[in-house]
Amino acid sequence: MRILAVVLASAVACSAAAQMQVPQSQAEIGTGFVPVVQKVTPAVVNIYARRLVSVRSSPFENDPFFANLFRNFGTTRQRYENSLGSGVILSQDGFIVSNHHVISGATDVRVVLSDGREYTAQALLADQESDLAILRVEGAEPLPALELRDSDTVEVGELVLAVGNPFGIGQTVSSGIVSGLARSGTATGNQRGYFIQTDAPINPGNSGGALVDVNGRLIGINTSILSRSGGSNGIGFAIPSSLVAQFVEQARSGNAAFQRPWAGITAQPVTADIAANLGLARPVGVIVSEIHLKSPFYEAGVRPGDLIASVNGRPLSAPAEMIYRMSVAGVGSTMDVTLIRDGAQSVVTVALNDPPDDPPRNPMVTGDGTIIPGMALSTVNPAVIVQYGLPLSSSGVVVDDPGEAGLRLGLRQGDVLQAVNGAPVSDGPSADALLAQADGSLRMEFRRGGQSLVLSYGL
Repeated sequence: MRILAVVLASAVACSAAAQMQVPQSQAEIGTGFVPVVQKVTPAVVNIYARRLVSVRSSPFENDPFFANLFRNFGTTRQRYENSLGSGVILSQDGFIVSNHHVISGATDVRVVLSDGREYTAQALLADQESDLAILRVEGAEPLPALELRDSDTVEVGELVLAVGNPFGIGQTVSSGIVSGLARSGTATGNQRGYFIQTDAPINPGNSGGALVDVNGRLIGINTSILSRSGGSNGIGFAIPSSLVAQFVEQARSGNAAFQRPWAGITAQPVTADIAANLGLARPVGVIVSEIHLKSPFYEAGVRPGDLIASVNGRPLSAPAEMIYRMSVAGVGSTMDVTLIRDGAQSVVTVALNDPPDDPPRNPMVTGDGTIIPGMALSTVNPAVIVQYGLPLSSSGVVVDDPGEAGLRLGLRQGDVLQAVNGAPVSDGPSADALLAQADGSLRMEFRRGGQSLVLSYGL
């Protein structure tokens, strides 16, 4: 225990720029993390979110057999549901970061500081994919805020503190180390990308709380754990502070939704077998398997089969990590991409932009004289592909709203129409004309969720 205390005290005593030093007195050893905790905890807040949900009341809801059989039976009523999470103040003027899942669907969000002050918060920007949300409290006096550290400087083995409100018992501090970096595809929920792994205990209620280094600088936002019991077992994940900084920048710019640069490629990690076939000493980077002709990577010279080894000088291990690097860089910037093709290495510069709305989507509604009137359609382009999560190879016309007639025939929002009665569909007007010529019978070919389907009517 004495050895551990010496290590912890020396970590606290070092400054942001200084080397670790052996503590000089028993008092320095005894204080442990106290100076860091005193610096950090005022900037970590409790977040209370209130949301209105619809619940179904059934006389069979507590019956072990009939509850499942009659789960859609009964009357629907609305009630308020409360959730608890944590957040971190990032600026004196009231910008706060938390997790998307903490405030998702909330009609009222309250922020409570460690000293008991309470404020109403407004969500400025929230993104389910990254599980981040930026809030703002108005009318507060200058607030305590944490300094953001560049998370790319974090190393495995660093001592860290996790601060939050686990299980609603009150603000709690736990310690540990950085267990791993570049963890992608390991966190739960809808998140993608790059995470910092830590063994500092993270429990329900810690979500949105701070992961800080021994100098009290924010390196990540606690977001999830891997656990079978629901409690911490030493595998927790935090969203890196570099991505948080990009969220704050966009929120200050007035963005209501997070703008993520469009890659327009599909890639896969390099396995040991692929590396051997390519003559690589070890697996590194990602292989481009598909690329859209309007992708900024295609315009920079990237082609299917190329290996992307690194971006901006940082090696890649998974496609999600590349998307993370693009998100941190932001729309309007550029990125240097190191390619390997036929054993030769080169560097190209990729412009990071929004998905182009080209060709124009030209939204329209099918006329009353068509076999499916009142159906809203748009021409498929990169912006539409991103909006609906369509495969890169998608073409044709997407259903924005099937309308009453389309719903009766089984069409859904996001279906991609490809042909009507054997004639290909290229845009909205061509679809409208073909549906008007259907004359009582219809054979429509479309794709849904990667599957090819056929709708027949009157045949």
